[in-house]
Amino acid sequence: MLSTLARFAWPILQRCTSSVACETVTFCRRPQKFPHPPPACQTFMQLREQQTLGSASLSVANQSVRHARALDEERLVEVEWEDGGQSLYPFTWLRDNCQCSLCTLQSAQARKLLMSDLDIHTGINIVKVTNDSKLSIVWPDQHTSVFDAEWLKKRSFSHEARQAMQEELFLNERYYWDSKLRIPTANYVDVLHDDKAALAWLVALRRVGIVYLKGAPAEQGHVAKLAERIGYLRLTFYGHTWQVVDKYMANNVAYTSGNLSLHTDYPALHFAPGVQFLHCIGQAEEGGDSEVVDGFHAAERLRADDPEAFRTLASLLVDFTDTGTDYCDFMLQSKKRIIDLNEQGQVVRINYNNATRDSVLDLPLHQVQPFYRALKAFVDIMKRAENVVTYKMEPGHMVTFDNWRLLHGRKSYISRPDRVRHLEGAYLDWDEVMSRLRILRNAVNTDDATS
Repeated sequence: MLSTLARFAWPILQRCTSSVACETVTFCRRPQKFPHPPPACQTFMQLREQQTLGSASLSVANQSVRHARALDEERLVEVEWEDGGQSLYPFTWLRDNCQCSLCTLQSAQARKLLMSDLDIHTGINIVKVTNDSKLSIVWPDQHTSVFDAEWLKKRSFSHEARQAMQEELFLNERYYWDSKLRIPTANYVDVLHDDKAALAWLVALRRVGIVYLKGAPAEQGHVAKLAERIGYLRLTFYGHTWQVVDKYMANNVAYTSGNLSLHTDYPALHFAPGVQFLHCIGQAEEGGDSEVVDGFHAAERLRADDPEAFRTLASLLVDFTDTGTDYCDFMLQSKKRIIDLNEQGQVVRINYNNATRDSVLDLPLHQVQPFYRALKAFVDIMKRAENVVTYKMEPGHMVTFDNWRLLHGRKSYISRPDRVRHLEGAYLDWDEVMSRLRILRNAVNTDDATS
């Protein structure tokens, strides 16, 4: 039987039936979904139910074209599928995406056809279905384009098909959680050496926002080794990797033994790192427990409980700063909204670090107090016991999490010379992580199809 997480990630892992893929990442207890999740939190069952015969389901294997015709007045090609559905494709889009060797560099899947050479008002001379069920088009200049049925159907312009395609490309759906979350856990060695285990790890990281890895040696260098499984590390002013220990004259509050309030890392950068790794090499004698909060869940709670505060944090730009010397000297300055929304109004990023929130506040006087009220309301929600997950890392444990979504903190601690609390950290960007996820998904699906 698939683990809870594997079932949740079913559209990605539906062919990953090995014990490593299904058991490596586990939930010990089912998290709760937000009572009224935004559209981005729909279940995959709901997405499937929204598919129509005329839209492009992601299950497009063995699709074939029954009939095709040009609608000259509308400048659309109508494709009728063997399953009874229909799809419409604009003339211009079809010409722009011709897959022949003159128009596309297949080895790079890159367009060679120049926009300056594209006739955006082109007509069509001939449209027909080939014997092997491909769509063939002859253009007025006698150039011929041939399109595979599966390729076409995945790119249908119906709302359902576009939504499904974006979900396949970006895994935009999130699984919101509160204090009931049991952090998904995987084996470090399995993730390094088994593609299905690595895929399950990255899917969980994307969906849930945090995955715990066990079984790494308690020595430096393993965050970099894990990053190599994905691609490469993100270099910042603190270096390729950084050592979280209590330091004299610390250049960051993380390098002290005091309490760290819930925060995201590096909002002082205009493009903050998307993913963070923290590896426990040594734990404190007393204290040092870690805390995490699902920032998306907290933001939705704020939207429901205090819409005015939510609008304030989603609209006002706040200054962040970070100054010091580490990998090299730095003097950073940025402007961020505490809550970033996409075009559909969905929460896509949290930017908050009280330590680096600047004393410069570039707001008119009448907006200062409303800003403080809104921020206090948001922080109060995040600090509620029902929203906070607390755990204590042990040597050899590694936590991987979404820095655009999770806020993390740490309780104060006491170390002694022979028992120093030491974490090694590293950053990656979501572009590299999602790239590796897509590559692993293709590799796993290919292996399963041939096995």
